[in-house]
Amino acid sequence: MSLFSIGNVPVGFDEGLFVIAGPCVIEGFDLCMEVAETLLQVQKATGVPMVFKGSFDKANRSSITSFRGPGMEKGLEILARVRKETSLPVMTDVHLPHQAAPVAGVVDCLQIPAFLCRQTDLLAACAKTGKPISVKKGQFVSPEEMSNVVGKVRASGNEKIMLTERGTFFGYNRLVNDFGGFSIMKAFGCPIIFDATHSTQQPGALGGMSGGARQLAPVLARAAVAAGANGLFLETHPDPDKAKCDAACMIPATWIKDLVTDCSAIFDIVNKP
Repeated sequence: MSLFSIGNVPVGFDEGLFVIAGPCVIEGFDLCMEVAETLLQVQKATGVPMVFKGSFDKANRSSITSFRGPGMEKGLEILARVRKETSLPVMTDVHLPHQAAPVAGVVDCLQIPAFLCRQTDLLAACAKTGKPISVKKGQFVSPEEMSNVVGKVRASGNEKIMLTERGTFFGYNRLVNDFGGFSIMKAFGCPIIFDATHSTQQPGALGGMSGGARQLAPVLARAAVAAGANGLFLETHPDPDKAKCDAACMIPATWIKDLVTDCSAIFDIVNKP
């Protein structure tokens, strides 16, 4: 039984695997469409539903000179065009409370960035739109502490909540994943999404930008599905090394089909009746 839907994609504990994917930041309409068309092909080949994600602004960058995106107005225009031309549900980040309502007028799901997961005004504003909310677990927050985050969203009138695991700080420039935390967070009644690409991030490792180890993303994705993840979050790009954000973490679009095929098979084994 689905708890809610992101566009036409059902989300719940008894539904099949689904995937949220797209470039880290919106670089332009043509690139977004290229990625979205790849997702459509993967969806058709695997039967796994896809949600397109792209950020109109990356407010948390290592350097003030880093590319942040086209801004809300232009970014929402691009997301609306992708949604119209592909029929894929779309999703983006929200950083400030006043952005919630206009963003909700365009997208099918709002995402709260990890560093902002405790921001009460932001959580409440997003919740009040009535749209599904994906809250990324902060790199500094335990699975148990996410119960307070869920409580804030529910107190603001929204039960359509997903929690996204993206790694926890461990020493300098290093993230680790606590797969045991999935069961803890699922007990709050929220489906769990695993962010396989950001989990390979090495924050600030390159000085003016974050490093990463994209080759580990497929390994982590398979492990997360085996541990009980309900969905996957994958940032992807046709040429990751040329991406304007998180280049070291993003996986090539050509990896998506085989990875989703593997993860879908693992999901079916783990969730067999």
